[in-house]
Amino acid sequence: MLFRSMFLTPDGKPFWGGTYFPREARYGRPGFVQVLEAVDKAWREKKESVNQSADGLTTHVEARLAGSHAKAVLDSDTLAKLANGIDGMIDRELGGLRGAPKFPNAPFMQSLWLSWLRDSTAAHRDAVLLSLEKMLAGGIYDHVGGGLSRYSTDAEWLVPHFEKMLYDNAQLVRLCNWAYASTGKELFRLRIEETIAWLLREMRVEGGAFAASLDADSEGEEGLFYTWSKDEVELALDDESALFFHYFTLADPHGWEGKPIIRQTEAQQTQSVIDRQQLVPLKEKLLAARAQRIRPGRDGKALTDWNGLMIAALAEAGRSLGRSDWIVAAAAAFAAIAAAGRDNRLSHSMLGAKRLFPALSSDYAAMTNAAVSLFEATGNPDYIDRAGNFIEQLDLWHRDSDKTGYYLTASNSTDVPIRIRGDVDEAIPSATGQIIEAMVRLSSLTRDLELWEKAWTIAEHAAGRAEHQPYGQAGIVNACALALEPLKLVIVDKPENPRLVPVANRNPDPRRVDIVVPVGSATNLPALPGGVLPPTAEPGAWLCTGQVCLPVVTEAEELEGLLRRR
Repeated sequence: MLFRSMFLTPDGKPFWGGTYFPREARYGRPGFVQVLEAVDKAWREKKESVNQSADGLTTHVEARLAGSHAKAVLDSDTLAKLANGIDGMIDRELGGLRGAPKFPNAPFMQSLWLSWLRDSTAAHRDAVLLSLEKMLAGGIYDHVGGGLSRYSTDAEWLVPHFEKMLYDNAQLVRLCNWAYASTGKELFRLRIEETIAWLLREMRVEGGAFAASLDADSEGEEGLFYTWSKDEVELALDDESALFFHYFTLADPHGWEGKPIIRQTEAQQTQSVIDRQQLVPLKEKLLAARAQRIRPGRDGKALTDWNGLMIAALAEAGRSLGRSDWIVAAAAAFAAIAAAGRDNRLSHSMLGAKRLFPALSSDYAAMTNAAVSLFEATGNPDYIDRAGNFIEQLDLWHRDSDKTGYYLTASNSTDVPIRIRGDVDEAIPSATGQIIEAMVRLSSLTRDLELWEKAWTIAEHAAGRAEHQPYGQAGIVNACALALEPLKLVIVDKPENPRLVPVANRNPDPRRVDIVVPVGSATNLPALPGGVLPPTAEPGAWLCTGQVCLPVVTEAEELEGLLRRR
């Protein structure tokens, strides 16, 4: 659980926390002022009880963290068991997990997708596609400006908590990219384009990195910026308002106190994709009208790990959809985050000229994955060097004494009462899961056997800890699945007229790393498993799983057959 507000005793021991408190009490939640007053009263009148609670909580957490778990044998059945369990919780009508509130829950969606890629379990792929289609039709998606809100308060994806988080939208872009590659449905491509347009329009901070979030409230009312009355739509669109209502619905659900929320029926969603060009001027007019409103506040901090997630998503989508401008934006954000560091160490966040040190292990992991994705998109070897430096700093400041894992906080952190490992997923995969993924991907690219063995050791021990609560540690299970069956694609192609590279680009696979070598290259050649160098006189592609490679393919159709998953 990610606590946004945590209350500590004067000696730094936590005793109570919560994720979100509106300014004023609503929807059964206390307002933040009420919370502060209640905590103040408890401290003044029940100080001894609060201290006992804090001591008990600290002791309990320390005991849990100190508990020993044997390392586990990495087993391909672990992912299947988790994915089957998640699949059993899926709402077959509305997508997502059954019940309310509904969260995008990207780690679970990734488990299902990886299970489908490995075992061809179509039901798992279909659960992801259904969930994406339903949330992209609901009020949780911003149909005017693009981007996904934090979660839906109901089971229908209709009434969101209107806060927009960078990490949710990074994971949305990545999932939609996989979905588009698998299905060819233009819905997913359009939503990627709209969400990235929102990102570049509203979330970039000075230097090119991305802000953390947009608030839910403006003028003291949740969702006011994003909701519309019928009169407001008609005023903005005039004679074109009837066309708008053909493709969109203004929903006024029971219990919602604000203005109507824009959503789409299934039929409207389908037709709006077909007639998408007709909607462009309508959305532009609504966006211009909305720009005159008082905006929600923006948390302008550029958080390193969240930026790493978005940089990777931008680079991957840019490759898949042929958008070099997205890759350029990803590279600019990467450069900004890297430049904010000092003494070879990343900062955890930056806000204007302010930097917060030290970084978390998740910061190094996310930026390593971002560097790998940018290398795949650009071929620039500097990104591999940066990724290696990030792993060095991770080892130096976060590795545990028995060298079987990493702490979330650095060894010189002074503001945390307890060092935790970062095994548990929040809205994003856990730090440990991201570390394993980063090391597997980087070692696959570089054939660094020491790094590979390190990744395997970490994965074994993390899997042992995750056995007891796999649903809370899906990120670890997913990363261990990557370690079991890492894919590597080496392509030799003509830069001026590539035939094989476009095939790889339009078939993204989270299990695979790609290396592109120009025809005729004689230096810096990537070695295939066994140390064999690929011949570069003619175009060819080698797909390898672990230490085993398939025979070279030279035609685009052959490579399409190897990579395509439908």
